[in-house]
Amino acid sequence: MSEVRLYDTTLRDGSQGEGISYSVTDKIRIAEELDFLGVHYIEGGWPGSNPKDMEFFLRMAKRRFKFAKLVAFGSTRKAGTKACADNNVKALIKSEAAIAAIFGKTWDIHIKDVLKTTPEENLDMITDTITFLVEKGINVFYDAEHFFDAYTANKEYSLKCLLAAQKAGASAICLCDTNGGTLTSRIAQVIKEVRPHIKAILGIHCHNDAGLAVANSLAAVEAGADMVQGTINGYGERCGNADLIPIIANLKLKLGIDCISEDKLQELRRVSHFVSEISNMKQRLDQPYVGDSAFAHKGGVHINAVMKNPRTYEHIDPALVGNKRRILMSELGGKTGVLIRAKDLELDLSKEDPQTKRILRLVQKLEHQGYHFEAAEASFELLLKKALKVYKNFFTLEGFRVVVEKRSDKKITSEAIIKLKVKGVSEHTAAEGDGPVNALDNALRKALKDFYPTLSKMHLSDFKVRVLDEKAGTAARVRVLIQSQDEKDSWSTIGVHENIIEASWQALVDSVEYKLLKDNVK
Repeated sequence: MSEVRLYDTTLRDGSQGEGISYSVTDKIRIAEELDFLGVHYIEGGWPGSNPKDMEFFLRMAKRRFKFAKLVAFGSTRKAGTKACADNNVKALIKSEAAIAAIFGKTWDIHIKDVLKTTPEENLDMITDTITFLVEKGINVFYDAEHFFDAYTANKEYSLKCLLAAQKAGASAICLCDTNGGTLTSRIAQVIKEVRPHIKAILGIHCHNDAGLAVANSLAAVEAGADMVQGTINGYGERCGNADLIPIIANLKLKLGIDCISEDKLQELRRVSHFVSEISNMKQRLDQPYVGDSAFAHKGGVHINAVMKNPRTYEHIDPALVGNKRRILMSELGGKTGVLIRAKDLELDLSKEDPQTKRILRLVQKLEHQGYHFEAAEASFELLLKKALKVYKNFFTLEGFRVVVEKRSDKKITSEAIIKLKVKGVSEHTAAEGDGPVNALDNALRKALKDFYPTLSKMHLSDFKVRVLDEKAGTAARVRVLIQSQDEKDSWSTIGVHENIIEASWQALVDSVEYKLLKDNVK
């Protein structure tokens, strides 16, 4: 097989994932990114089910994709009616989409228990709906819902459903593992048995309830399917859908099957992160190919080997999918990890240099205390530069006080008072905040703003606290991780102490100093 068509259903099936809700504008932005990536078909939603999806299609009718074709999703007509009188079917025509994806029942228990109709009527529903839409000039794809369960239960009838759709004019037949429980070997076997009966495009649509959606999709392609349905990042109902991100990479890089161009393949990580941001879902660090940890190395043996030959611990060049190699700093990394990070920062350090061993011991000591530098690379850069005496202080703390007050009206206020010496000048300021850390952050910025105006361009984007020794109770050490960002970059810093305010202060100071350092502030 030389080419596989990609069918994305993030905007419909993906939006059914828990915690995901797209506005019409969100859907348009994602659709434009999918078109840019080179996806062949973009399923925009079910126009007959809700006003938002219909608005999306009406707005998209005024736009034109450069590559993709827009698909409207719907179902076969209701039992006992005609397709021409079914409002959901008519909504597909009103959507002005060039393609309609129609799902229909193929499993006899659904026909009996859900539709409450007969097998013969179900076949008529498939035939009537597809024929009506084709006569209206619409290209129709038929999604055979629950097909793999249906085929196991009643092979003869489930095949009749596919052949009815094909005879009625469907240009693509997609076999759906709707419950997501079919094993990979079974997927391959069924595709091989069905393929000779289908003259149309044969698609695969897998859910991930058994953790096999990507593997099942690839097995289906190897067995004869030439269209793959899925969602970006695997979003979807229950355990999600087949993740198109690793599917695309595996098709191109492992199976040598064309699906998108090589230059668009390098956009894979960016598109994945873009969709996660619009979806308001945290990006998985360990997501294959595109996650931050996908090519991250921590163990000393791994780091040493990968720097000599990346193939020793990397299955592809990360740049092919727009990712990059990361060397994580920890007590497990050994001297090699320190040397690589120093080289990245253009610092003069060698394996034989006594300072290398000293820095490694310092890292091991701090990680024993609870520091976690692989999650706070900005703090590690500051530590490294301070240890090598290539760092200047931007300010010196003379003292701070944080006051939290609960008033009779039950309102809680936080105020921080801080004294600093900046460029030889003493600064004494106070600021309130939503909490003690926010107040301290506000006071620090207030004291520094006239000296370092660039700080107005940064803000804290995340704040995490972890208790390191739960058995110690309220006296336990805590680890504070702060994520900061400006208009260009994002960076993480860390602080560890028995006092949560002190741990937060350490992370705050590192965050501010890193911003000034990267901006080359004098």
